Amino acid sequence: MTTDHGHPAARMYIAGQWCQGATGNTAPVVDPATEEVIGDVPLAAPADLDRALAAAAEGFAAWRATPVTERTRVLHRAADLIAERAPDIGRVMTREQGKPLHESTGEARRTADTLRWHADDARRAYGRIIPSDPGTVLTVRREPIGPVAAFVPWNFPVGGPNRKISSALSAGCSLVIKASEETPATATELVRCYADAGLPAGVLNLVFGEPAEVSAHLISSPVTRLVAFTGSVPVGKLLAARAGQVMKPALMELGGHAPVIVCADADPVTAARSAARAKWANAGQVCTSPSRFLVHESIVDAFTDEFVRAAEAVVVGPGLAEGTTMGPLANERRLAAMERLTADAVSRGAKVRTGGERPDRPGYFFPPTVLTDVPGDAALLSEEPFGPLAPVLPFHGLDEALATANALPYGLAAYGFTGSAATAERLSDELQAGILSLNHCGGSVHEAPSGGVKDSGYGREGGPEALDAYLVTKRVSHLLAP
Repeated sequence: MTTDHGHPAARMYIAGQWCQGATGNTAPVVDPATEEVIGDVPLAAPADLDRALAAAAEGFAAWRATPVTERTRVLHRAADLIAERAPDIGRVMTREQGKPLHESTGEARRTADTLRWHADDARRAYGRIIPSDPGTVLTVRREPIGPVAAFVPWNFPVGGPNRKISSALSAGCSLVIKASEETPATATELVRCYADAGLPAGVLNLVFGEPAEVSAHLISSPVTRLVAFTGSVPVGKLLAARAGQVMKPALMELGGHAPVIVCADADPVTAARSAARAKWANAGQVCTSPSRFLVHESIVDAFTDEFVRAAEAVVVGPGLAEGTTMGPLANERRLAAMERLTADAVSRGAKVRTGGERPDRPGYFFPPTVLTDVPGDAALLSEEPFGPLAPVLPFHGLDEALATANALPYGLAAYGFTGSAATAERLSDELQAGILSLNHCGGSVHEAPSGGVKDSGYGREGGPEALDAYLVTKRVSHLLAP
C-alpha cells in the first residue's frame, strides 16, 4: 500500500496484524529535501499499547520455547529479505530521512549482516558447570530476560531499530519497539521483513506515538522487563530514572561530542581527509560523529586547509539526486540548531572558513561548515552539534589536548591520529570514551561492542556483549538425591 505521493504507507504492527491504531489519529511525514508532506504516521492510543504489551507477553512465552536452531533459521531468513529489499528500503529511507541513496542502501545491507551476526552469536550464549561438593551440581545458565520496550531515533531508520530488534530476538526475547514518527515507513518495511520471514505473531510489535506518553506507558507496564533506548542524553536520563523507579534494567546508548586529537607526528592531509569523510556522513547526524577537532599547532594550518577543501568538494542536494554526497538535515529542528550554533560562535569571535549559511532553496539543507578561532565559551564546544559543523582548535601539548577532550560529561566516541605507538597507547589509556578509533574515523561494526561512558550511557551493542542486556544470568545449585 502506498500514499498519494508514491511513498509506502506507515503502519503499526501489533500481535501479527498491520493496523492504523484505535483512534485513527495520525501525524504528517515530511520529505526533508522538499518540505512536502509525503504521508502520515498512525499514533498509538493506550489501548494499542496495551494490545502490544499483551501480544509481547504471549509472544515471549512462545519464542523463548522455540529451539535456538529454529529461531536462527527465521532470523537468517529475515536478514536475507532485508538484503534483497535493501534498494527499495533505501529509497524509502532517503525520502523520509534525507541521506543520500547510497548511504541508505548501504545501511540496509549492513543491517542484514548485523542480524546474521547476532542470530549466530545467540548459539554461543554459553553457561558453565562449576566444580562443587560431591553430590551437588552447580551451574550457571543464561536465559532471555523477557519482553523488551525499545525506543529509537530517526538518524539511522533501519540500523537503529535493528540493533535492538536483532539482539532481543536472538536472545529469545519479545519486544515492543517505538520507532521514530519521522521515519515510520522505513521502520514498517524493516518489520515487514521479519513478519514475512515467519516470525510468530506477538514476538515483534511496532508502534508509533507521542514519545512521552508511549514511553511512560510501556516502561511502567509489569509486562516490560528491560528498557532499551538510543537517543539524546536528557531523554535518556529521564527514561533511565523512570525505569529505575520500577526497578527495571536499562540499556542506554546516548549522545556524544567526539573529540579528534591530531598529534604533531600525524600526516595532517591524511587525517583531514579521514575526519572529513566521517564528519559529513549522514550530514553529521551521528552519535559518534567527530565534532571537536584538536590539532597540534605545528600542523593545524595544513589540516584546516585540507579539511576545507574536502568540505567544499561535498555535493549537497536531495538524497535521490545523482551525484549527491550529503543530503539535507532530517528536520527543521536540526536546521535551526545549526544556524543558532554557528551564529553564537561567530558572535564570540569565531571565523567561518567555509559554509555557515543555509542555501536559498526548499528543504532543510545546511552546508558542511568549518570554523576556526572558536572561543572556549562557544555553545558549539559544549553542546552536541549533531550536524555538519566542524570547529578546528589548535593545541600546544598532548596534556592540553587530552584535558580538553575529556572536559565534557560525554564519553561515547573519540578519535586520534599519531605515528607513534607510544602516543597511541597513551590515547588509548587516557581518552574517556567507550569507542576509540586511532588513525582512522571508523564507525560501529557488528562484531565489536559500542557504547558510552559518563553521560553517554551504559551497556553495549555489537559483539558478544550485545546480548548481555537481554539475558539473565541464573545460578542453579542442585543437591542430588542421597
